[in-house]
Amino acid sequence: MKQHLTQLGLAICAVICGVTGSAHASQSIGLPPVPEFLATHDTDAATLRVQMVDDDVLANQTGKYAGASMISGFVLNVLSQWQLPNGVAALAQGTLAAVQNTAGQISTSVTTLASVTGGGPGSPAGGSGANPNARVDGGQSITVNGVSQVTQVAGDRNSGLNSALIDFNNNAVTLASAANAPSATASNSTGSVKAGISFSGNGVRVALQTPAGLATQTITPGNGQIAQLLQIAGNSQQVANALQLHLQTQQMSAAMIRQLGALQALQNRR
Repeated sequence: MKQHLTQLGLAICAVICGVTGSAHASQSIGLPPVPEFLATHDTDAATLRVQMVDDDVLANQTGKYAGASMISGFVLNVLSQWQLPNGVAALAQGTLAAVQNTAGQISTSVTTLASVTGGGPGSPAGGSGANPNARVDGGQSITVNGVSQVTQVAGDRNSGLNSALIDFNNNAVTLASAANAPSATASNSTGSVKAGISFSGNGVRVALQTPAGLATQTITPGNGQIAQLLQIAGNSQQVANALQLHLQTQQMSAAMIRQLGALQALQNRR
């Protein structure tokens, strides 16, 4: 399992990029708290601006990048949550971490959590908000190379968020999880609300199923694909998919930093 998870993490590093998407149907009221590791992310989509640059200009540009030898480990957090208007909440989350020691050996760990709560005495009055006459489909058949984020909404007062982020952080915070296990599942007593998450050598799968739709996250390194999907058919639903990859880098000595600086200066003079 450790070898599979290590290969999975390296493949994730190769295909993920920072991209976010959100969709809102009408004005949402009483949003649930934002997940902790999303709290610092601005969910408002910024306007994309493009400026054309000639090849002769690009040819003279220099910069820095993260080579494979610089990466010493990573922490991958994935989370999906769904809040229904009747107080029922579904949650699936997990963390995959890989760390390289001084001897160059890589150790991996994985934790998962799935839960379905609420709906008992004292819950808000009203039903699940599902609309059996609403139709949201087709998102599962979309495939792209890289990252895809699909949000399909039919209803009012809904809020949906797909978020995928990458950063460099040697002190990454991991999600609180219940068990050191590669998978977890949960459901309510009737089976109408389900939550599940699994890590395997073939990738990562997160899925929430409710009467008002579904939320999924799929990572398939073999195909170089990361897919986030929200399908909401109802009213007053609060849904979020979140994925965050923290890359950890090796610490360089002062002498190494000076050597790299001198090398870059010589290369720039050419």
